[in-house]
Amino acid sequence: MPYAAITYRVQPGHEDEIAEIFAGFQRVDTPVLRGSDGDQAGRLLGTAVFVKDDVMVRVIHYEGEFAAIARHMAAQPGVHLIEEKLAPLLVRQRDTSTPEGFAEYFRDATMRCVSQLSVQTHPAGG
Repeated sequence: MPYAAITYRVQPGHEDEIAEIFAGFQRVDTPVLRGSDGDQAGRLLGTAVFVKDDVMVRVIHYEGEFAAIARHMAAQPGVHLIEEKLAPLLVRQRDTSTPEGFAEYFRDATMRCVSQLSVQTHPAGG
């Protein structure tokens, strides 16, 4: 089950404000991810947000089709509310108000994965 990480450049010194924004996060309506054809394309297993100085990272644990995550998140009211509240704290503004704009930012901000290890892939079994 893979992980993805999305970066945000934020203005330093706002860690507590960012923590407050995420404390009120409205979870997605369903963990089921749909493909462009409407069929189930995976599941959102969990997320975590980390912030340090001028970098915020959202880690996403999922299974299935990665592209389905952006489609799913772009349709979630809670995600748009977070995006609006974060906007004044971002170093560079971006347009995530449309599904296309959200998907573009999601693709551009995804960090390169260099390693993913889990108990399932451990040589000793799991």
